[in-house]
Amino acid sequence: MTSGGAVERGFPHLETVRSAVTALYRRLSYDTVQAFSASVAPVDVAFGDTDDLHMGAQRVAREIVRHYRLPDARLIVSFRDMRYAAHVELEAGPEYFVELNDRFRTHRRDVGAALAHEVAHVYLHRLGLSFPGTRDNELLTDTAATYLGAGWLLLDAFRQDGVSSQKLGYLTPEEFGYVLAKRSLVFGEDPSVWFTSEQACDAYASGMELARSDGRQPPLSGAGWAGRRRYARERRHAQGQRGAPPLPPARVDAPYSFTRGEGGESLRVSFPCPTCHQRIRVPVRGRVRARCALCRTVLECDT
Repeated sequence: MTSGGAVERGFPHLETVRSAVTALYRRLSYDTVQAFSASVAPVDVAFGDTDDLHMGAQRVAREIVRHYRLPDARLIVSFRDMRYAAHVELEAGPEYFVELNDRFRTHRRDVGAALAHEVAHVYLHRLGLSFPGTRDNELLTDTAATYLGAGWLLLDAFRQDGVSSQKLGYLTPEEFGYVLAKRSLVFGEDPSVWFTSEQACDAYASGMELARSDGRQPPLSGAGWAGRRRYARERRHAQGQRGAPPLPPARVDAPYSFTRGEGGESLRVSFPCPTCHQRIRVPVRGRVRARCALCRTVLECDT
């Protein structure tokens, strides 16, 4: 939790975020991800200042647990003075003890955001899905919460004015916006209508711009003129090296790479799926339609 200090911005954890989306699809399956097509509704986690503190927190916790489809999980919520926004004990269950920062006693509208992250920890713990290292595992948890429809609350908790700031979670605001945008492009859901934070709206717009650009990279047919021209130059470079080992792109930042099949005759291009980021490999032979086996996205390519 950042309160009053500098907030990291931009996309410094982008590769980890993309790996987290891929890991979700691999562990959950396409059908399970599709079951999360509806996000947590604002009315379900509303928590007013006149509500009883502990009863209200337990009610919001039950709604978040219900959203993650953990019917047998019971959260016991308490408050205490601590450095972090919240903490959950990941035991065998079915009871899980969640501690929230004392700050939430008076910032109750953000209780749902804190619980969205902590219950995502429980969900991933039960799935046996984790990343090595504390930081990457926290990034995975934020990404999972957001892609599965609860993390918009975390972005909406980001607020700044001339004298103070608040941010929850480990992703930057723009990275939260990026994951929300990826979700929006899959489910056709616009979370910006729920935002109460102007800064959240701006971060979501930045994330959407980057998410859309994922679908405009060569060899996808929607690539722009400059990208297509670079791709054609690098394809000619690859075609001139028959019998060579896997061929790197001319630019290290290119999302695609060329390889040759057995015998060194058939040239193929590998690139990340713009939806789930699993790499897809197709033959270099002009217009090709590819279907991602992981997220089932159908892609129009011009190889």
